Amino acid sequence: MEINIGCVNCGVKACEHKTEEKYPPFCPTKNMDNTVFNKADNAYENDEDLKIAYTSAVLEGQFYGKLTRAEEIIVFAKRMGYKKIGIANCVGLLSEARIFAKALEKNGLEPVMVSCKVGAVDKSRIGVENENKLNKGCEHESMCNPILQAEFMNSQNTDMNVIIGLCVGHDSLFIKHSDAIITTLVTKDRVLAHNPVAALYTSSSYYKRILEDNVPE
Repeated sequence: MEINIGCVNCGVKACEHKTEEKYPPFCPTKNMDNTVFNKADNAYENDEDLKIAYTSAVLEGQFYGKLTRAEEIIVFAKRMGYKKIGIANCVGLLSEARIFAKALEKNGLEPVMVSCKVGAVDKSRIGVENENKLNKGCEHESMCNPILQAEFMNSQNTDMNVIIGLCVGHDSLFIKHSDAIITTLVTKDRVLAHNPVAALYTSSSYYKRILEDNVPE
């Protein structure tokens, strides 16, 4: 019987300390094709990838449980030598994005901020029917434009971009089209005040529906 390789059923986390005798039969570390491992390992020979990995690991070791994610992003950017930091934000989190931009400025960094409705392109441009608009087609309704956000950042030659609350899928397009590396400060969750992991923490009680086969198509 073929074993499905993956971490979904792991309860030992033996890879954390390389406790090889505890690797379960489905462990990717134990069963991974060497070509896959070597491809990833060789990538660290790239100077930029190595610097990013090293800087992240050292930051974790020095500030574990001490800095907020916003602070970690600032420290990471400064240690990487990044100066111009793009902020791709949802218009619904404009205030939060402005606060983060001020924090960047206070720490000697240059924020470049562009919100998701940039360009003011109506949702009909991408084929959204009136019944699927929030205003049901009563008037102009600008679509989120993550590709334009990314291209704007590219034109500004940002060193790193930070996502603040882009929608599911829109964040994917921004990541796909951005030339600079990206990290996320805020992950949008309109129901849970942008704290999506709360649904997982309460999956045995308040949000047990997440484990049921009733998610809308």
